[in-house]
Amino acid sequence: MIEYIATFYSHYGAICFRKSCQSMGLEAAVMPVPRNLSSSCGTCVRFHSPQNSFPQINEELEQIVQVTPEGYQPVYCAEDS
Repeated sequence: MIEYIATFYSHYGAICFRKSCQSMGLEAAVMPVPRNLSSSCGTCVRFHSPQNSFPQINEELEQIVQVTPEGYQPVYCAEDS
């Protein structure tokens, strides 16, 4: 399993994403966003998943990064409106 962090535009988006992860049987936890990542709401979800297997992307999702020994590698970034 690969470790990822997802950031959100709202706390509600983070809670919904965590529930989606858990319904897929993925380990997931809501936590404060690490300083190296920016976030509109300050809440993220750290989760473990097979390569690029994510819950459905919704409008509240800001970005998904893979956690690597070298740092954070972007996997998904929402388009600017």
